[in-house]
Amino acid sequence: MPLLGPGATFPALSLTPPRQPALTLPDAFAGDFAVVLFFRGSWCPYCNAQLRAFQRATASLNDTGIKVAALSVDDEPTTAALIAKYGLTFPVGHSADAHAIAELTGAFVNPDPVYLQSTGFVLNRSGQVVVSVYSSGAIGRLVPDDVTGLVRYLRQHATA
Repeated sequence: MPLLGPGATFPALSLTPPRQPALTLPDAFAGDFAVVLFFRGSWCPYCNAQLRAFQRATASLNDTGIKVAALSVDDEPTTAALIAKYGLTFPVGHSADAHAIAELTGAFVNPDPVYLQSTGFVLNRSGQVVVSVYSSGAIGRLVPDDVTGLVRYLRQHATA
């Protein structure tokens, strides 16, 4: 399982939000900076806090030109309920194949029950990894303020 470090091209992943057509990442965000979050499941309080934080930061993320998508192994009804509960407006995919995702991205997989550990990627406009954050457990994850600060820095220095 390869870890995706800075400069790596993010692999093509399908993300299917409830009752919506599938998106292919990173192509769906071509031309924009993006955050891709793998979360443990709707049962995880740390994951819920992270998803809510990214939702609360929507205006700041939009102002900075950053798109967000999240993905877990939860089934479609569970994911739909999570989206409704927290009013999530970014794409949240369901029914991920944890082992297939791990093979492509190096994300850690919990063996029993099977789910993806928290993993986050910041992608540049070309779909390359700028930052990857791999967690082997409940804590250790991207936060919106860090992401917006990083992208602002990258934008300032790209034009300097």
